[in-house]
Amino acid sequence: MIIDKITLSVIQAGLQQVCDEMDLSFSRAAFSPVISEANDRSDGIYAADNGDLIAQGIGGLPVFVGTMEYSTRELIRLINEGKVDQPNPKDIYIVNDPYLGGTHLMDVRFVKPYFRKGKIFCWLSNTGHWPDIGGSVPGGFSASATAVEQEGLRLPPVKLFKKGKLDNEIYSIICSNIRVADQRIGDVKAQEAALLVGEERLDILLDKYGDEVVENSISLLRETACNQMKSFIQEIPNGIYESSAWIDSDGVINEPLEIKLAITKKDEELEFDFSGSSKPCKGPMNSVLATTLSSVYLAMRHIFPEVPINGGAFIPLKVKRPFNTFLDAHYPRPVSGCAAEVSQRIAEAVFIALVEVLPSRVTAAPAGTSGNFALGGFNEDTNSDFVMYQLSGGGYGGNSDHDGLANGCSTIGISKAPPVEIMEQKFPVLYHHYALHDGSGGAGKQRGGFGLDYKLEILCENAQASFVMDHGRYGPQGAMGGLDGEVNVVNVQQSNKVYTPIHLSKEQDIQLTKGDTVHVKTPGGGGYGPPFERNELLVLKDVIEKKYSRKKAIELFGVSIDENNFEINQKETKLLRQNKKII
Repeated sequence: MIIDKITLSVIQAGLQQVCDEMDLSFSRAAFSPVISEANDRSDGIYAADNGDLIAQGIGGLPVFVGTMEYSTRELIRLINEGKVDQPNPKDIYIVNDPYLGGTHLMDVRFVKPYFRKGKIFCWLSNTGHWPDIGGSVPGGFSASATAVEQEGLRLPPVKLFKKGKLDNEIYSIICSNIRVADQRIGDVKAQEAALLVGEERLDILLDKYGDEVVENSISLLRETACNQMKSFIQEIPNGIYESSAWIDSDGVINEPLEIKLAITKKDEELEFDFSGSSKPCKGPMNSVLATTLSSVYLAMRHIFPEVPINGGAFIPLKVKRPFNTFLDAHYPRPVSGCAAEVSQRIAEAVFIALVEVLPSRVTAAPAGTSGNFALGGFNEDTNSDFVMYQLSGGGYGGNSDHDGLANGCSTIGISKAPPVEIMEQKFPVLYHHYALHDGSGGAGKQRGGFGLDYKLEILCENAQASFVMDHGRYGPQGAMGGLDGEVNVVNVQQSNKVYTPIHLSKEQDIQLTKGDTVHVKTPGGGGYGPPFERNELLVLKDVIEKKYSRKKAIELFGVSIDENNFEINQKETKLLRQNKKII
């Protein structure tokens, strides 16, 4: 069958629109701010026979691009092996098992078979971050967990909806094992509704163009994406490109973990080898294979954003399974930090390895942490328990064209931090300030973007705080002679005492009382290019805006600014820059 380019483009846009509308429906209907405001979710369409990605919503988290494909493939396998019930129209499976293609337990996936003419045409799936899934700490981010059972309820693929009706027995099991269970029905119904919207929109698309035309278009789009990725890969000279990125600690043993990467470019393929990375760790910074794969895919999506989002784009990307490393976790290894933290450091390793051969496409390292902060307790004003989940932005790395973005979303997603007004309305907290982390961008010809600086006060009598963050020991790496960004900082004030976690930005069960405060400063992005080559006027602008002090302008950029006014001392600046060794 010959499909003209216009029809192919229309069908591609139509499939994308289906996913985008699912995303929109999910966020609009969800109860939890982490979904409704932060958009920590994703929706997609997957192949009937093997689970290959067909399309994903533009507004969905990129890290789910690989995990949802992997998870759908595992569901199909288990059905074929007779270990999971055969699908019927209107069934919806629920699963959050990280070892079956997930991330951490809080990312709960729904999968729905889409039937046409009595057979499955494709699968519809979405993932939403539930604010709590049980476990030892509110919010699920157990910084010192040593087994997955401590992190929460683990669900194998089971039918939560059978022929369109909620299975109340399974739902009651879930609710009996999580906190604030009475609120979960809002997210469950939102997740279901998004899949129903996808089903309706697919009906319209297929009725208009015909099943055969759409099916052949999907195959052609997959082939096109594969060829596009191959053509971009050809920009890279054949060779081996190496890098290392570091995790502060695993939350249990206070020693860094290394992500050691060797990328082999040969003709139209890239092979990613992480075999030199640290061994499986005791704490929750292990990554399951699905997340490791997805992290590579999303990194390449950052580098080559022109390639369409479907499974064909992944074909030229070969990832050697990193056996016996913390990047290939198996039961019962804890994994709560894999999606939010380890995945971003994997992406950082990819960026650092390729920045010199793709200088116009790759940036210095971004902040690389989701800033996971969970707070749980009892709200006296509402006479109910609560679980608050706060994610944070950080600085992006500088690049060949311009400075890094300040307070950007995490590398793995396009989620946004919920507005402080919403958080104050729903939870017993008061934000003292919410501003940029001045001076946190790594110095460079193009400096890194600035991180976030926020401080909040506890308004209830008692609460528990937990943190799973990173880049508290090492700042995001600079590139092409640029300096590293500033590190993540967590300070907790309990009465008159200021407490810093032993693992810098990882700890759980910190007891707080009314009036205590939590102060977080997220990392700035790495700098790009030698700092002493930065435009003097840009340095002056940053000093005027109090992003850097006059002293830092001299130390980092070799620019002297008069004390009595905001004018550049050209003579002294010239001398500083002549005598300073360019990094």
